[in-house]
Amino acid sequence: MDFGIKGKVAIVTGGGSGIGKAIAQAFHDEGAIVIINGRTQSKLDTACQDIGPNAHGIVADLQTPEGAKALADFAAERAPVSYLVNNIGVFDVNDFFEVTDERWLEYFDANLMTGIRITRLVMKDMLERGEGSIVFIASEAAVRSIGNMVPYSTTKSAMLGLSRALSENTRGTGVRVTTYMPGTTATESVQGYFEGLAKDQGKTVDEALTDFYRYVQPGNLSQQLIDPAMHGRGVVQLATNTAMNGVCHRADGGTIRSIL
Repeated sequence: MDFGIKGKVAIVTGGGSGIGKAIAQAFHDEGAIVIINGRTQSKLDTACQDIGPNAHGIVADLQTPEGAKALADFAAERAPVSYLVNNIGVFDVNDFFEVTDERWLEYFDANLMTGIRITRLVMKDMLERGEGSIVFIASEAAVRSIGNMVPYSTTKSAMLGLSRALSENTRGTGVRVTTYMPGTTATESVQGYFEGLAKDQGKTVDEALTDFYRYVQPGNLSQQLIDPAMHGRGVVQLATNTAMNGVCHRADGGTIRSIL
């Protein structure tokens, strides 16, 4: 299927690893010019080499306005940005009563403000051109609120509201803003989490995963971690589907029991 994105510029923030890299790969495979950012040039160089010749990386910290501008300018040197995927985020397991104000602010800055800063720059140009698509990468935790990940769940819930509110500014313009909500995925960080959990519990990783789906996510229909490549395909489809605006697309393995 031709998604009509050959030669167009797609920014994927935090595209050097995990779900972001899988999304960058999917855009690249469809012929897009892919721009990724991160904090380490060597890691970006390796990721771009893995993704392909039309992938380009820049060291740009989106937790600063200067970093957001550097990324937007770097992308615009090639062509107007047609696609922006806001993928940067942090998560950890924590005790709500132990999370400091400073840590809460770190969560909001990483999970929301990084996307706000780059979207503020890129979306304005999209609206002026009457063309473009922005996707925020949220999480099933935004809807299935998690008690030992309260800051993560809260900021991902806020992302749903942010995306929908921004979409209200696109009426009749040809620009779209959507949200993609993945479930637990086999990224390096998630696999590392289960490896540590298995070690602490004196179990194998497979046993730890079995218990996770038995006790933590019993409603999950797939009963397995999601391949990041599936999210890459899903985001490209969402970003290019002109019938979808202001919506949230779930890809959580059936964890959330809802028909909508």
